[in-house]
Amino acid sequence: MKSFSRFRNKNTILSFCAIAIGILVNVIFGFISHKLDLPVYWDTIGTIVVASVAGLFPGVLVGVVTNVICSIFNEYSIYFSIISAIIAILTVWFVKKNDNVNNKRSPRFIRNAAFFVAAVGAISGALSGVIQWFLLGRPENASISAILESMGYGREGMGFIIFIILNILLNIFDKAMCYSLATPIIHFIPPEIRKRIYDSSWKQKPLSDSERESIDEWSQNTKRSARRRMTFVLVVLTFAAALITASIGITQYFRMAKTDRTSNAVNAAKFAANVVDGDKIENYLATGEDTPGYKETEEMLYQIRENAPGVGYLYVLKVDRDKVTFVFDLDARTDYESYAYVEDTEGYAPGETEVIDDEFEEHMDDLISGKEIEPIESKGAWNWVVTAYSPIYDSAGHFVCYAGADASLDYMADYVQEFARQVLFVMAGIIVLILAYGIWTTNYYTVYPIEGIGIRVQKLTKAGDDQDKLDEAVRQMRNLDIRTEDEVEKLYHDICDMASNQTEQLRSIRRLSENTAQMQDGLIITMADLVENRDSDTGAHIQKTAAYVKIIVSGLKEKGYYAEKITSKFASDVVRSAPLHDVGKINIPDNVLNKPGKLTDEEYEIMKTHTTAGRKIMEKAISTVGGENYLKEARNMAAYHHERWDGKGYPEGLHGEVIPLSARIMAVADVFDALTSPRVYKPAFSIEKALSIIEEGKGTQFDPKCVEVFMESLDEVKVILKKYNKDA
Repeated sequence: MKSFSRFRNKNTILSFCAIAIGILVNVIFGFISHKLDLPVYWDTIGTIVVASVAGLFPGVLVGVVTNVICSIFNEYSIYFSIISAIIAILTVWFVKKNDNVNNKRSPRFIRNAAFFVAAVGAISGALSGVIQWFLLGRPENASISAILESMGYGREGMGFIIFIILNILLNIFDKAMCYSLATPIIHFIPPEIRKRIYDSSWKQKPLSDSERESIDEWSQNTKRSARRRMTFVLVVLTFAAALITASIGITQYFRMAKTDRTSNAVNAAKFAANVVDGDKIENYLATGEDTPGYKETEEMLYQIRENAPGVGYLYVLKVDRDKVTFVFDLDARTDYESYAYVEDTEGYAPGETEVIDDEFEEHMDDLISGKEIEPIESKGAWNWVVTAYSPIYDSAGHFVCYAGADASLDYMADYVQEFARQVLFVMAGIIVLILAYGIWTTNYYTVYPIEGIGIRVQKLTKAGDDQDKLDEAVRQMRNLDIRTEDEVEKLYHDICDMASNQTEQLRSIRRLSENTAQMQDGLIITMADLVENRDSDTGAHIQKTAAYVKIIVSGLKEKGYYAEKITSKFASDVVRSAPLHDVGKINIPDNVLNKPGKLTDEEYEIMKTHTTAGRKIMEKAISTVGGENYLKEARNMAAYHHERWDGKGYPEGLHGEVIPLSARIMAVADVFDALTSPRVYKPAFSIEKALSIIEEGKGTQFDPKCVEVFMESLDEVKVILKKYNKDA
C-alpha cells in the first residue's frame, strides 16, 4: 500500500509538471505573438495538450491561468479566459469522441479533427469578437481594424457582422495552427507517461472502461443520479455566488462613487461660498461681468470646479419663491474623464432667471431662509445629478444667496455598467474554473468512489452463497483502494471489513453446515445399514437405489419436468434421504423379512406395514429435529414408494401426481433394483428383462416421466449396475 501511495504521488507530481509546462508554453507563444503583433494568438497550445493528456480540470486551469499571466503584457487578455476554458472543454470532448479511433490517419479521425478545429475557431471567434466589440470598443488585432477601415465600415451594424466573420476565420486559422503544434507534442509524450498523468486524478484504483460501463448501467437504476444532482447544485451555487458577489461589489462601488461625488459637490459649494463676496452680490446682478472683481471671482470658481472631480456645474444664485436668479454660472465641463454630464456649454449670464425644478419644491422654505440643506438628488429627462448648496452671507452676517454645485451621476452609471461588463467577462473564466474544479472534486472524491463501492457491493449481493464468488467480490472490493482521506474512505474501509467478516462467517457457517450434513448423512447411512443388515438378501440396496434416484432427478430437471417442484434443494433432499426409504422394515419380524419362500397373505400384510412404520419413524424424527427439513422427503419415500400411478398401490392407494414426486422417483429405482438383484426366493433378472418390466409399468405402476428419463439414462444405469452386481 505504501509503495502504491508513493507511485500515486509520483503521478501527481507528473500532473503538476504537465500543468506548469502547459502554462509556460501558452505564455511564451502568447508573448511572442503579442510582441510581434501577429494576426494569431498561439496561447492555447498548452491548453489543448494538457486537456488531452490530463483531463478537464487541468486543461481549464491551464487556460484560465494563462490568461491571467498574459494580462501582465496584454491588459485585455484576462477578459478572454472564458474562451480558453471553453477550448479545454471542447478538447476533452474531442479526445473522448476519438478514444476508440486507433488510426490517426483514418477518415473518421480526420473528419472529427476538422470539426473540432472549426467548432473551436467558430466559438472562440464569435465570443472574442463580442468581447472586443462591446467591451474594448474596437478590434484587438490591428490587421482586422485595418481591413474594416479599408472596407469603410465603422461601429454600425454591418461593421459588427463583418468583424465577427473576419474574427471567426482568423480564429479557425489560429486554432488549426495550435492544434497542429499540439498534436506532435502529445505524441511525443510516451503512452505510459500520458496514462500516469491522466490516472493521477484518481483517489482510488482507476476504473477500466468495462467497469465504467457497469457503473453506468448500475447508475441507470437510480431515480436521480448523484453526479447530475451534485453538478446541478455546483452550477447553481457557483453562478449564484458569482452573481451575488458581483452585484454586491458593483453596488458597493456605485454607492462609494456616489458618496464621493456628493462629497465633492458639497466641498465645491462650500469653497465657492467662501470665495464669493456677499457684499457684492447686488452689484454683480446689476452690472454683471463689468463689476470690479467679477472676473477674478469667476476664475477662482473655475479653479474650484477643476479640482472637484465629477462636478460639472458650479454656480451662484439667489432663490425666490418661483424662480432662481443666476449671479455666476460657469460653462459646462466637457472633460469626459471627470465623469461630468454635458448638456449646454454656455452658462447663464448674471441676472438671468430660471424656473425651479420640482425636486426642489419641498426644500423651498429652507432655501429661501438660507438654511443649510442636505444634497439633493434629481433625475430629469436629460441628466441625473446630485446638487449641493452652501449659503453665502454678507459682512453683516445676512444670507444673500447660495453657491451650488452639480455632480453628474449619469456618466458614473455608465462607467459602472462598463465595470460590470468587465467583471462579467473576467469572472466568466473563473466561474468555469470553479465549476470544473467542483465537478472534478465531486467525481474523484465522491461519485466515482461511491459508484465503485456500489457496483462491488452489488457483486457481493449477487454472489449469494457461492463462496468463490464471495471471495472474488471481497478481493475486488479491497483492490478498489480508495484514498480520499475523508468520510468516504472511512466508509469504504468499514464496508470492506463488513464484507470480509460476512464472507468469513458464511465460510464458517458453510463448514458447519457441511459437517452437520456429513453427520446427518452418516446417521442416515447407519440407520439404513441397520435395516439392511437385518435383510439377508438386499446387498447394497440403499447405495444402488440412491444412485438411481439421483439419475432420475437429474433427468427430470434437465428436461424441465416438474420444474416448479424440482429445485436444487429438492434434488439434494431426495438423494440424501433415499437410503431411508425402507427404514420401516426395522419393525418387520425376521421370520417375515427373511423368509426364503413366498409370503402368505397374512405375512404380506405384515410386510406392507413397513411403509406406515417408516412414515411414523420419520415423522417422529422430524418433530424431534424441529421444522420440516430434508427428512420430509425421507418420510414421503418411506411411506409412499409402493404406491402406484394407477392407484392400486399401498398403503393409501394414492394415484398419479397425488403421490409425492420423491416417492414416484423411488418407486422406479426400488423396483428396478429388486428386479436386477438376486433374492432368496428368485434369481436376478437380466437388465433387458428388468427394463422391459419397467417399461410395461409406465403409466400404470410408474410415473411415465420418471420411466422416460430412466430409460434415456441407461449408460449411467449400467455403470451403477456393473459396479454393485458383479455378474451383471
